[in-house]
Amino acid sequence: MQIEPGVSLKPYNTFGLPAVAGQLVRIRSEADARAVVDHPELGLAPKFVLGGGSNVILTRDMPELVLKVEIPGMRLVAETDRAVIVEFGAGERWHDAVAWTLDQGWPGLENMALIPGTVGAAPVQNIGAYGLELQDRFESLDTVDLVTGRTVTLNAAQCKFAYRDSIFKRALAGKSLITRVRLRLPKRWQPVLGYLDLERKMEETGKHQPDARTIFDWVCSIRRAKLPDPAQIGNVGSFFKNPVVTPEQCRDIIARDPHVVHYPLEDGRFKLAAGWLIDACGWKGKTVGHAGVYDKQALVLVNRGGAIGSEVQTLARAIQESVYGRFGIRLEMEPVMV
Repeated sequence: MQIEPGVSLKPYNTFGLPAVAGQLVRIRSEADARAVVDHPELGLAPKFVLGGGSNVILTRDMPELVLKVEIPGMRLVAETDRAVIVEFGAGERWHDAVAWTLDQGWPGLENMALIPGTVGAAPVQNIGAYGLELQDRFESLDTVDLVTGRTVTLNAAQCKFAYRDSIFKRALAGKSLITRVRLRLPKRWQPVLGYLDLERKMEETGKHQPDARTIFDWVCSIRRAKLPDPAQIGNVGSFFKNPVVTPEQCRDIIARDPHVVHYPLEDGRFKLAAGWLIDACGWKGKTVGHAGVYDKQALVLVNRGGAIGSEVQTLARAIQESVYGRFGIRLEMEPVMV
């Protein structure tokens, strides 16, 4: 275990925000995590777990001990008549994991291609895209308890998954470090094609029964057209959750704004497109300081160059107030504001 003092976190958050970690430890194995817990000084220090930095907005320097998760590994752990179970180290890039499963002939994650961040961060956010969420393919994960140093395995119920939410954003925030994640990929694969963008691709190409690789390619193409590359323009992808409303709320909004983009859910409620709500309030392309709203997708906030965390925070809150004032809906942020 190597302790690094005074580390700039600008390269380690995809928004490219300036912040300095007083101390940083790179976690490359479970043993590294346990060594931190057992350390006479570091074990008692407040801790902040950092994965790919794609779901965090840094508004200050970090006096907490920053644990940078870099655990590698991709492997098949089990196979049945119905599914294959694959395991990933928490430090692997999520998109690389998706591509690897397809290369092995195991479809099931293709709708979540090109989501930024690491595999270990995926359960924290319960990431999802184009009709599929992590919880739909989740088997189990391993964590190291940052208080006791014990390794704990959690199933889906114990992770308390919800829309872009989990126990790791709540009761276990800062108390548990995910080391390995296992996913269950069904052998009787069925495409998930319910989203408008994918339906458009089917019409454009004439492929109405696409295979998993085709869906993977479509999703990558759609995301690249809508979302900026963090290596070129700092961002964290979708900044706000798509709000879920009752049928009555949805009818009320449609009566006032018939073009509002909405999707029915199985429980009778409706999911509204947050990007459409923000765009309708006139925010696309607007800026606050050096932080702005992406001109191709209003759901994405970007670093125009030299942005600081407080500018992003101010812009996000102004958008929330604007949408609430017009639609009566309070948007929730997806990234963690630190």
